[in-house]
Amino acid sequence: MSTPKEIHSELFTLDIGGMTCASCVGRVEKALDRIPGVEAASVNLATEQARIRLNASSPTKIGEVIAAVQKTGYEAQLSEPHAITALKPSQSFWGSDGLGRVLLGFALAAPLFLPMLLMPFGIHWALSPKWQLLLASPIQFFLGWRFYKAGFKSLMSGVGNMDLLVALGTSAAYGLSIYQMLVSPHASHELYFEGSAVIICMVLLGKWLEARAKQQTSEAIRALQKLWPAHAKVLDSHIEVADGAPLDQYRELPLEQVFPKDRVLVMPGERIPVDGLILLGSSHVDESLLTGESAPVKKSVGLTVIGGSLNGEGVLVIEAQAVGVESVLSKIISLVEDAQTQKAPIQKLVDQVSAIFVPSVIVIAIITGLINWFYLDSASIAILRAVSVLVIACPCALGLATPAAIMAGTGIAARFGILIKDPQVLELAHRLNIVAFDKTGTLTIGKPRLLNLISFTSSADDDAILASAAGLQLGSEHPLAKALLNGAKQKGVNPIPPLESKALPGIGISGKPSNGPWAGEALCLQSVASLESNTHQAEVIQKAQTCFEAGQTVSVLMNVSTSSPIAIIAFGDELKSNASEAIASLHQLQIRTVILSGDNTAAANRVGHLIGIDEVFAQILPNNKADIIRKLQSSNKNGKRQWVAMVGDGVNDAPALATADVGMAMSTGTDVAMQAAGITLMRGDPSLVADAIDISKRTWKKIQQNLFWAFIFNSTGIPLAALGYLSPMLAGSAMALSSFCVLSNALLLKRWRPSHA
Repeated sequence: MSTPKEIHSELFTLDIGGMTCASCVGRVEKALDRIPGVEAASVNLATEQARIRLNASSPTKIGEVIAAVQKTGYEAQLSEPHAITALKPSQSFWGSDGLGRVLLGFALAAPLFLPMLLMPFGIHWALSPKWQLLLASPIQFFLGWRFYKAGFKSLMSGVGNMDLLVALGTSAAYGLSIYQMLVSPHASHELYFEGSAVIICMVLLGKWLEARAKQQTSEAIRALQKLWPAHAKVLDSHIEVADGAPLDQYRELPLEQVFPKDRVLVMPGERIPVDGLILLGSSHVDESLLTGESAPVKKSVGLTVIGGSLNGEGVLVIEAQAVGVESVLSKIISLVEDAQTQKAPIQKLVDQVSAIFVPSVIVIAIITGLINWFYLDSASIAILRAVSVLVIACPCALGLATPAAIMAGTGIAARFGILIKDPQVLELAHRLNIVAFDKTGTLTIGKPRLLNLISFTSSADDDAILASAAGLQLGSEHPLAKALLNGAKQKGVNPIPPLESKALPGIGISGKPSNGPWAGEALCLQSVASLESNTHQAEVIQKAQTCFEAGQTVSVLMNVSTSSPIAIIAFGDELKSNASEAIASLHQLQIRTVILSGDNTAAANRVGHLIGIDEVFAQILPNNKADIIRKLQSSNKNGKRQWVAMVGDGVNDAPALATADVGMAMSTGTDVAMQAAGITLMRGDPSLVADAIDISKRTWKKIQQNLFWAFIFNSTGIPLAALGYLSPMLAGSAMALSSFCVLSNALLLKRWRPSHA
């Protein structure tokens, strides 16, 4: 039997230029999907980017992918990761979406449409046909050239877009005016130059407003990018870092030239350039733009700092630990960028509708023109109504409805320490009716203290037991390991280094002490729950009963060779100050709360009782956590499936986080937990759970509102235009403003503030 080959994929992000509506998105995606080796492609109109997964074993290179996109009529280039977004040429004053073109267009169009505004006042004045032609032509062929260019490319590829509709509609109105000029040279009132000119001006105004609104929706990314200082003060290698030592010998290096282990000097009021460990000094550090925590945090020697945070009053020397893409700030930016570039599942349906929308509109416009010509016997009225249908139906608002809301919602959430990396979360969070919490490190501080040691043997004293148990935990970052090592240090006991050690996820840690009473013997420090098949389980539980009743966490040091217990080691942990408030907030949202803990039943029940948890599951292994999540999901209430969120921070929570409908990981936990979760909470604050659900619900409502108004706009606008109730000029104005309204509605999310800020 042959083993299947492991297939690796590479992920690329391209900046796409020239997209104007949802049909453009479908066109680019089709082009990408046809390229051999492209496993998946997703194009986002609001961010103007394409995410492409390319099979690494394919002969197709990213340069060929870029060429294929350019062949369809759009600009494409490889996106620079985390580069600070500069002002694009299209957003400059005279760029294709610039304000200069809008002002020039309205200045030329003003003499054409002003007579229409004066008519209600009894003033009948109009420019001569030649002057109208002279003013309308530069608008049509200079300012409007972008629509011809993009529309032609769209036509050549067999897929219509907004530019094609605008080009067809305005050309028809302009061409009809030329015809009327030739037939009736002095009949200026039968010309429609003002219609074609104003349509182009209003579409340009709409594109400028869209560009401004898009910039606002991505402000969160730019704010994070600007946190990085351009340079870092790296101390010379021979400088001794000590109190009173001169720190004036350093090199000002570009950030990309800073490496791990470099010692970086940070002066008061400067941005900290790298993630690192404080070697010298103390200060208050403002991490608000990274974690959402408004109060500056006290930092001193031995504590870690995050690159991008703002140093307060003290001079700090930091040993760089993570730089560049490995830094916390870089990972945050990646999470937010990924979320804003991805599509919510509902957007896929919108894209399918948009793919057939433009061809359908062209057919409707032709039918409208023919019917009006037949019944009204007027070619000019028929053409004008067909033009109105073409213009009013541009699906810009439809294409922007979902991505604009996602960008605004995920951006404002990131500002307050809530990183939504999976847009699907937005469609699920509003359904949640159960939230399951891990206990240690999530609802409790996660810094337990060694409280008790109960021995089963008379062959060794408590210090020898503690030395052997603590030795197994050397190098471990687990909260209980730190508590055990700190407890040994306080008692003056030196841990015995093990000959070998091995972590047992969800169970504990095993190893062989290098000396002492159990030198060379296999010992295991494990949870009570993992003793299920051990014959000494009842004896251990009986002896640990007083610890359980006090709500303490109990571990057991076992001799693996004899399968017998050596000692019970008990720890105590404190609840987080706002844990009760967090649970109360969820209850106000009519959400049931659950604890899933590997801890003993008494300790878990005690925590649940103190903070008002509805149900407690204790002494469960990691895989069982995922099983319980599945049972909670299938537990019907009024015949309906339950929607479950899981909140955790450890490796043992990863299966449950992945199984839950919405996974939320505390950033104070492990990278594995954060990778498995759809939402990362940048502070170890359980009250952020309700806030994350709240902003997700609000973002989902904005998506629904935007799609509703976009569909209503097109579905009501087309028949009104076909029946003559909308002139081409009004249709152009309404089409441009509809996109702006959708974007403005999404930007209302920027006013959101967490209730627990």
